[in-house]
Amino acid sequence: MQTWTKVRKLMTQYFSNMRWYVVAAMLLFYAVSTYLFLYLAGEEGLLNIHDYVYWLIVTGSTVGYGDMSPTTVAGKWLVAFYVIPMGLSIFALVLGRVASWVSLQWQRGAKGLNALNVSNHVLVIGWNGKRTEQLIKLLLIEKSNSIDNPEIVLCVRADITNPFPSQIEFVHVDSFNTDEDMDKACVETASTIVIDNPRDDMTMTTALYCSKRNNKAHKVAYFEDENLVPLLQQHCPEIECTPSVAVEMLAKSAFDPGSSLLHHDLLDVDEGQAQFSATIPESVDAISVKNLFYQLKTDYDAIFIGVAGNHDIHKIIVNPPLTSTLNAGDKIFYIAENRIRNIDWAAFINTDLP
Repeated sequence: MQTWTKVRKLMTQYFSNMRWYVVAAMLLFYAVSTYLFLYLAGEEGLLNIHDYVYWLIVTGSTVGYGDMSPTTVAGKWLVAFYVIPMGLSIFALVLGRVASWVSLQWQRGAKGLNALNVSNHVLVIGWNGKRTEQLIKLLLIEKSNSIDNPEIVLCVRADITNPFPSQIEFVHVDSFNTDEDMDKACVETASTIVIDNPRDDMTMTTALYCSKRNNKAHKVAYFEDENLVPLLQQHCPEIECTPSVAVEMLAKSAFDPGSSLLHHDLLDVDEGQAQFSATIPESVDAISVKNLFYQLKTDYDAIFIGVAGNHDIHKIIVNPPLTSTLNAGDKIFYIAENRIRNIDWAAFINTDLP
């Protein structure tokens, strides 16, 4: 019994470590040897190459349609004691290796060990538990309403698995500041990079690194300590920094009850986001704020709230005068139930209001 146990363990170890080329060699030997034995047994009806391949697969896998079968006594013995037993063994071995490979790839993907091949994606760097989950949910809502429908990639250092399998791509790295790790997340080809780490110092170094690797992407960084925002923008003015506004909301609600609830409603995951933006195309002539405000509400049931002029996202004018003029390249911000996909900009120019 001990001898059989040792043999079984040895065979199990050998087959589990068997290379693919060994499996292919076994399959080739099985096919060639079976053809030779059939020839020696006088099974001429099975030797046509097309019929033979079909018959061997059907018989070796024990599917057995019965439309083709050996007719000689030697052929029947050959099928019973060689073709079917060997076929079952090889068939099970191949299926087992394929299933093992698929399972391994799935596990690697769930753990974020595979390098990605994506571009123009939204890259989220960092993990803050429930806050990051909330962020991903919001991004998925935005993705569903977006025309471009970009991939969302979560890049973390934390020891977690993909929190949204089949919905986002996932990468696990050891460092947010090394090329080898960040190339797995395709940092150079991302269209948007969102940085939100548990520590502000990590957010700072990651933002500096991302600015160096991808100066074309729109980058957003979240800081608990807003004193770090001027320091980062001094070196990387293109990065949009978002400080914590919890204290400001508390103070605002103290004098204007319901303010915090209003802001939460604008960003509520279940109801859908209500604040959006759009860029005036280069082909559009100047538009008055008065026409834009009226036409947005009339045609789209949307409310114009502000604009970032001169192609500078950091200079936002909230509630500009009705006499102001908007130009091509300006980014407008509005409140609506859903994102407006196809805005008729010409209607804002031709509107004639008193």
